[in-house]
Amino acid sequence: MYFCPVHLTPEQIFSIDTETTFNEVALTVFEHQAKNCQVYHDYISHLKVNPSSIKNYKEIPFLPISFFKSHQVLSTNQEPQIVFSSSGTTGQITSKHLVSDVSIYEQSFNKAFEQFYGNPKDICTLALLPSYLEREGSSLIYMVDDLLKQSLHPKSGYFLDDLTKLFNTLTDLKKANQKTILIGVTYALLDFVEQFQIDFPALIVMETGGMKGKRKEMVREELHGILTSGFGVKHIHSEYGMTELLSQGYSYGEGIFNCPPWMKILLRDTSDPLSLLQNRQSGGINVIDLANINSCSFIATQDLGKIYADGSFEVLGRFDNADIRGCNLLVQ
Repeated sequence: MYFCPVHLTPEQIFSIDTETTFNEVALTVFEHQAKNCQVYHDYISHLKVNPSSIKNYKEIPFLPISFFKSHQVLSTNQEPQIVFSSSGTTGQITSKHLVSDVSIYEQSFNKAFEQFYGNPKDICTLALLPSYLEREGSSLIYMVDDLLKQSLHPKSGYFLDDLTKLFNTLTDLKKANQKTILIGVTYALLDFVEQFQIDFPALIVMETGGMKGKRKEMVREELHGILTSGFGVKHIHSEYGMTELLSQGYSYGEGIFNCPPWMKILLRDTSDPLSLLQNRQSGGINVIDLANINSCSFIATQDLGKIYADGSFEVLGRFDNADIRGCNLLVQ
């Protein structure tokens, strides 16, 4: 059952279609989380910000994402239904996102996926995600599991290490003119194209997650050049998501991402993290994810980015002292 202590319905969050509506919902969520998310409340108090003085979402303080490693970020007393965790090397402290109502996450990724790619039942979805499958707590695997269940195509599924089977499956799907999405961790996609070549122009190749320590990081242009050649496609798609978010942005190519209507990207000044940038300079990425209704919707990430006039954005890299982990980042 949907649980939202600020009396917002799922429809109000996921049907946002104007700047005015986004602002109204964001302010309602902020008011609730400023009172009920203890770590966020303490952070705002430390900044000496009076929540009642906030009149626009651009004035809302953003919680540093590192607090998901050190604190329970919750704005409800409801017990978590699931805990998503970030990947990390042995001994590394990982982020944990306590999700009190997983149905909100399901609605978020399903509505966004359908907006960008269409109904999952009409798509053959192939997943090449070995590093994610080998650990627990991956929000990406939760999403892909659900998309695979919805797909009506018998060839949809995971390909852990069987690259030959994946090549044969792609060959069959190409012959059948079947709409197909291949979601793959970057290093595994490179492993595939080093062994096989296929010319499948209609294939949607979506890379996610980076190298996971398996390979040396590559600049995006070089990586996408190798993958477009190996799969015979014009562009490589990407997903911008992370453990701490219940929503994702998507790129149709060239590393330019767009968000669903209930998610926004803002940039902060790297030398003054409490100040937003108003032009198209590069800066630190702040995310508003209104699907994070029961944790914190206003997060200052450790990513560097650039925003374009149409609201799309590009990820340029990470802050030098940031951990390398599961959100879709390539060293630029």
